[in-house]
Amino acid sequence: MKKLFKEFKDFISRGNVLDLAVGMIIGGAFTAIITALVTGILKPLINMIPGADGTSALQLVLRDAVVNAEGATVVEAVVLDFGAVISAIITFLITALVLFIIIKVINTAQKKAEEAKVAAKKAYEDKLISEGKLPPREEPKADEPAAPAPTQEELLAEIRDILASQNKK
Repeated sequence: MKKLFKEFKDFISRGNVLDLAVGMIIGGAFTAIITALVTGILKPLINMIPGADGTSALQLVLRDAVVNAEGATVVEAVVLDFGAVISAIITFLITALVLFIIIKVINTAQKKAEEAKVAAKKAYEDKLISEGKLPPREEPKADEPAAPAPTQEELLAEIRDILASQNKK
């Protein structure tokens, strides 16, 4: 039982699981906001387009409700509600657009942070080079093409030779 609990604890404490949980909670709240926007503001504006009263303009009644003598509904009406479908589509499109913008902003911020990290590392190395603590960088000349990267086989052969020379000592 302790092993199962430890595995569950390790699983739940991983960053991606926690990120997913936070994303689901925020997504639910965000969907509620978008749904309220669409049903409270956009749907009434859409319903005004055909020029009829209320939501009936975007509905097609296939079968009227059957009501008994006391006024109680015996059989519900069958209605195609185009307004609800249009609202759902608009909700989806707005949600997708906002999530796209959020992800684009996050990716841009991460890219800038990585570029800043690389620039800071280069500046630190430049400082160490200027202080003589590191040898100067060998940068390829403009008229001279950069040497091709060694193949995997060449790297493995070099590692083998280094290890062989260390074992002889």
